[in-house]
Amino acid sequence: MKTECEGGPMGGVSATDSTVLGDLFGTAAMRAVFSDLARVQAMLDVEAALARAEASTGVIPKDAAGPIEAACRAEDYDFVELGRLTAIAGNPAIPLVRMLTARVAGDAKRYVHWGATSQDIIDSGTILQIRRGLDLLTADLAAVADAAARLADTHRETPMAGRTFLQHALPIPFGYKAAVWLGLAARAYGRLTALRHRGVCLQFGGAAGTLASLGADGMKVAEALARDLDLPLPDMPWHSARDRFADIGAAVAVAAGSMAKIATDIALMMQTEVGEVFEPAAEGKGGSSTMPHKRNPVGAAAAIAAATQAEARVPILLAALRTDHERGVGPWHAEWTALPEIFVLASGAVAHMRTALEGLTVDPQRMRDNLERTQGLIFTEAAMMALAPAIGRGAAHDKLEEASRHAIAARHHLRDVLMADRTVVDAIGAERIERLFDPTSQMGSADTFISRALDAWRKARGA
Repeated sequence: MKTECEGGPMGGVSATDSTVLGDLFGTAAMRAVFSDLARVQAMLDVEAALARAEASTGVIPKDAAGPIEAACRAEDYDFVELGRLTAIAGNPAIPLVRMLTARVAGDAKRYVHWGATSQDIIDSGTILQIRRGLDLLTADLAAVADAAARLADTHRETPMAGRTFLQHALPIPFGYKAAVWLGLAARAYGRLTALRHRGVCLQFGGAAGTLASLGADGMKVAEALARDLDLPLPDMPWHSARDRFADIGAAVAVAAGSMAKIATDIALMMQTEVGEVFEPAAEGKGGSSTMPHKRNPVGAAAAIAAATQAEARVPILLAALRTDHERGVGPWHAEWTALPEIFVLASGAVAHMRTALEGLTVDPQRMRDNLERTQGLIFTEAAMMALAPAIGRGAAHDKLEEASRHAIAARHHLRDVLMADRTVVDAIGAERIERLFDPTSQMGSADTFISRALDAWRKARGA
């Protein structure tokens, strides 16, 4: 096998750009948005837009914009040389501007990067990538929410065991659990959609944030540049105020973590002893190298792993909030890898859950069977609340606790134990006792909650 140095397979150290692991932890579409090619093109897009803005406002000659724009094609640049020079310069904008200037024909080369600073180009370029990344994430999150909504509506009356501390608690409809998933996806969608409009904005301040090099024309150019790039113009440049990137990165990581909660539920429900839902089957998916019978929750595992990695990178963005003076020493540079990795990892978590929910296999009969695994003990709260008006809540609690111990010790169904207790029968009657053990009669306000979740999502989607 060839090593990389011998011309063998090449790939990144990080899972987000690894040839082997990349598709497991992120989507190809999101990796493309944050690839080196996209990074350089985004910076060149800002340079081209700057030239157009300055030409349109008379800051540079009108005929200078065309040659500059024509040279802003990332595929024409030597990325190996750019990387070598970036290591020397300390950021990629400095050598890129020199390369761009060299490629611009005629006198127009004199007006490349006019009045801007490296951070303007890098940050605004990153914003363009973030905007595309948020569009991808919100589209997939909407699909996750749509799939969860269908499950919630379809399974409004499908009873299953609600679980707290990994143990049976009370009966719930599976639709309620799916509505919880819907809420997670819907809130992530809403959060990122809001940030798409609130946190994505132009960075343009010049050397120290005052646009001093453009004199009286500074705001005129800034406004024209914002229009050209279709970006909001913030109140002031944000070279050393990094809360926008921290907000965005944290919200994207929260979206990934929300998918991990859904993935955890699915993985637990796929356990052999539970077997209530299954990820969609596919050739080569979910098997074991040694155990042919296995159907592993591989999508859930990948989503949890991706989310864990995304969450671990958020502290880097929070640390960047401590930027010194008007331009930071180090924290800004750390954002360059942390933000793209968070986006790529989140895309993987969301995509895995989209696949899982859109093709989820649900076994209602197994859910009903599991309700009976505790021989009626899951209905103790219902029995206690039915008995409480007659003998008091405390006494009813003690009575059901005693009945539960007896049912467990004798391996009897709790219904039979209660039927044999004259105090309970006299208080609520045999017919009422029988009804207490019908799971569909013990769902409380679950149907209302499901409807509220569905209505909220329809409103958020504009349906």
